[in-house]
Formats: sequence, C-alpha cells, structure tokens
Amino acid sequence: MPQDPMDFEWSYWIEWGREHILWLLVGHLLVSQVSRLLVEKYKPWCLMVYGMAACWLLLGIKGFAVILLHAAVSFAVAQFQLSLLTWLCSLILLSTLRIPAVEETKRKWYDTENEYYLLLFTVSVRCLFCTSFSLEYCWHRPTQKSSHSFPWMLAYVFYYPTFHNGPLLNFDEFSKQMRRQEAFSVKSNLSILIVGVIRIFFWWCLAELMIHLMYIHALYSSALPLESASYWALGGLALAQVLFFYVKYLVLYGVPALLLQMDGLKPPALPCCVSLMHSFTKMWRSFDVGLHRFLVRYIYVPMGGSQSSLLGMLFSTALTFAFVSYWHGGQSYLWYWGALNWFGVIVENGTKRILSISLIQDLI
Repeated sequence: MPQDPMDFEWSYWIEWGREHILWLLVGHLLVSQVSRLLVEKYKPWCLMVYGMAACWLLLGIKGFAVILLHAAVSFAVAQFQLSLLTWLCSLILLSTLRIPAVEETKRKWYDTENEYYLLLFTVSVRCLFCTSFSLEYCWHRPTQKSSHSFPWMLAYVFYYPTFHNGPLLNFDEFSKQMRRQEAFSVKSNLSILIVGVIRIFFWWCLAELMIHLMYIHALYSSALPLESASYWALGGLALAQVLFFYVKYLVLYGVPALLLQMDGLKPPALPCCVSLMHSFTKMWRSFDVGLHRFLVRYIYVPMGGSQSSLLGMLFSTALTFAFVSYWHGGQSYLWYWGALNWFGVIVENGTKRILSISLIQDLI
C-alpha cells in the first residue's frame, strides 16, 4: 500500500537516514565506544573530529565552511562577554538564512534541493548551539575558562548525534557531562543499545503504519474532504495528526537520545504523549524538552520571567514565542501560531493566579 507523501519532514529524514545519516551515526557509535574504552580522556576530541568529517562528507567543503564560519564569528563576538551583543550576532547569523541572494548561492553548491535543505536545517540548529555556547561564555567564571575554549565550542557544535535535527542540549549540560569520566561497561552499554533499538524500531513501525493507512496529511492538503466532514471527524483528524507528530518525534529524537546515552550523556526527555496533555504550558515543557530548557535559560529568565511584574512576565513570554516563531522560519502563519500559543500560556497562568487567591479558593 502506498504511503501518504504529504508529510515532508518524515519522508525527508527517513530518506536521508536510510541513505547516509544512519550509517554515519553507527560510525559515531563505534568511535565513541572505542574512545571510551581506550582513551576516555580524549573522547570529546575524537568525537569532534568524527563530527567534522561527517559534516564535510554530507555537506561538502562549502557547507562545512559555513558552519565553521558561524562558530568562529559567534566565538569572536562572545569575547566581549556582552549577552545583548551575542544575541544580536545570533539573530544576524540566523537572518542570513533568509536572504534570497545567499539562498540562491547555497543552492548552486548542490545538485538537489534535498541537499540544500539539509544544509539549511543543519545551520538553523547549529545557530542555537552557537548561541548556547556564546551565552555560557559570557556568563562563565574565570575557573571555568578551560572548558569554554574554541576547541570545546567545536566539540559541542560538531557533536554528530544532535547535528542535523537536534534535540537541543545546552552547552553547560554538555560540557559537564562530557568532561565527567566514569566507569565504562561494555555489557551495560550493550543492554542499553539493544533495548533502545527495539523501542525505536517499534515507534518507527507504528509511524509507518499510520502514514500508510491513515492518510492524515493528504486529507488536510485538500479542502473538499474537510468541507464535507463533520465536526467530530475534523476533531478526529486533528487528534490523529498530533498523535502522528508525537510518534514521529519519538523516532527522530529517540535515535540521537540513544546515542547520547551510549556516550555517557543524559539526553533531554523524549516528548510526552500529547493525549496526556491538557494545557499549553505542559505542552511546551514536555514535548521538546531541550528547546524548552534553551528558551527558559537564555530568554525567559534573563528577561525577568515569572519573578518580574505582570507586564514583565507578559513581555518575556512574548519575546520567547517571538524567537521560536522567527527561528522556525518567520513566515506569517508561524507568527499567528506563536501568538496563539503565547495567548494560551498567558490565559492559563492568569487563571492559575486568580484561582490561587484565598478568597476565590474559599468560594470554590
């Protein structure tokens, strides 16, 4: 039975995974385990070299140079140790991905659109990693200088399991865990690998069944069936779509999360099932945990967050969702999506504050 071809993200990453990325991840696993067994002290540098080689192989020397240039510019600006300047640099680098002339130049480097999109997706994610390192550099203490060097930035930026699509791991977490040397057990790592592969295979089979049998995205791409469907049917389609989105990211984030475990790191928690969620706040906290930690640490809390006044909290939340919308592409529908999510979070938090008043609690 033919599959629903309308979910671009799933088809795209599965195709790249089968042809190249899965094999490069296996190579990373081998390098990681050998380095942990023989040269634990030099593991970050072994993985850095492997990640740079994998980047060169997939994206070519020009794609590799773009990512290296982004890292070098971010590191140079971070030397001023000004958070505002670092954010300005990050936004400018991110904006270069949307300049038509630059886009056309990068397209000419590759034979197919898929290769260009791989560079685009990779650089978008790398921008977040460069931002995380640069802000941590701005905040680091003199005693932490050795772990905030340019080689450590390259080890972080070119760490291959999270290279193309995440999940996001903040630099402070990455460096602490990567520098920690602990006992290595081939037997325990092998059991983690076997259990993890079985779980991911199950999720992949479930996603493939959904995309071959349900045709959710094909239905959404045509107005005629949607106009003739009842409200109950539309509700069922919406639920089916978000459930597929959840299963899809169990696979897309599950593979790198397993490799992070094999490397002795603690990955961000995998997405929580959307059927268990009933609030915007929980959705943002529990679905993409790595992105949520990034937003809270580098935008929401520095701008005041929940500890500031009501207006300050509204502003810091709005700024957070504005960045999410811009990072995802900045198209008009993404601004609407971000605004609706911001409104949902504000309404929920406002309701909680009202319900926490003792008089209201007594009335309830």
